[in-house]
Amino acid sequence: VENVFLREEIKLEHNFEEIIGQSDALKEILAQVEQVGPTDTTVLILGETGTGKELVARAIHHASMRKNRPLLKVNCATLPTNLIESELFGHEMGAFTGALTKQVGRFEIADGATLFLDEIGDLPFELQAKLLRVLEHGEFERLGSYRTIKADVRVIAATNRNLGEAVQSGQFRRDLWFRLSVFPITIPPLRKRVKDIPLLANHFITKQCRRLGKQKQEVPSTTMASLMNYSWPGNVRELENVVERAVIASRGLTLPLKDILEPTTFHAVGNASEKTLAKVERDHMIRVLEECYWRIEGQNGAAKILGINPNTLRGRMRKLGIRRPKKRSRNHHI
Repeated sequence: VENVFLREEIKLEHNFEEIIGQSDALKEILAQVEQVGPTDTTVLILGETGTGKELVARAIHHASMRKNRPLLKVNCATLPTNLIESELFGHEMGAFTGALTKQVGRFEIADGATLFLDEIGDLPFELQAKLLRVLEHGEFERLGSYRTIKADVRVIAATNRNLGEAVQSGQFRRDLWFRLSVFPITIPPLRKRVKDIPLLANHFITKQCRRLGKQKQEVPSTTMASLMNYSWPGNVRELENVVERAVIASRGLTLPLKDILEPTTFHAVGNASEKTLAKVERDHMIRVLEECYWRIEGQNGAAKILGINPNTLRGRMRKLGIRRPKKRSRNHHI
């Protein structure tokens, strides 16, 4: 079972080459990757949703002495609270209702390798002390067992949350925050990497045209200028999704990006400073939700268009106070 799991992890397509760009901001990130990669230091990657935190984690792993071992990933936001402890640390048969067999946890499997803990800010408070112990002493117990297990694991964590605020509000342990923040890397949002937008757009166009068996599409200079002036609340992931939709819809050699994103949906970067980032993000989310008739999940759902996990979108909606309006009539959302 462990070998199958490892093979599945190795098959993931993300790699260092997928970090595209030549902006000074990106060069600084890659310089930090080169500095910390060869060490076993714990790294905390910070950045908005869709900025490419997992790609940076993979770049760090590929620059390390552990690069011949897999990079294992756990998303702390998508696993139910009652399962995440078992997922991380494993359990013995009979440890809880439904535990019919022994399960080896990710920390045990990642012995000698790297473990990427995505959305670490959503790790349940009651598990944070156990994670701190692993980081400091490299030891833990499976659920239902008193036998201490030793594991040599390099941890890379990532979050789009402000952990300092989470510490102040009592949602995140201060000592764990300090332990994770040995070497923090902050990934800038795409609106601060404007120089990289044409390179990224062309990369995604080439990738999608090849995947769909289409001829390479061209982007008119006026359209590219519009892309560079857009604030991209969903960052690189949103750009990739927009390009994919445009390539699918294209019928000639010119990419119909203006048909996908009407001028009214653009917020110029220069005007973004007049609004708070939360306001820009809220307005954009509401616009996309309305276009999707407030459908969140699925191929035509808002989460797919925004390039984020449906649960993450629901969390952002709660935080930004976005609520679906009540239906006025049976035919209102047809």
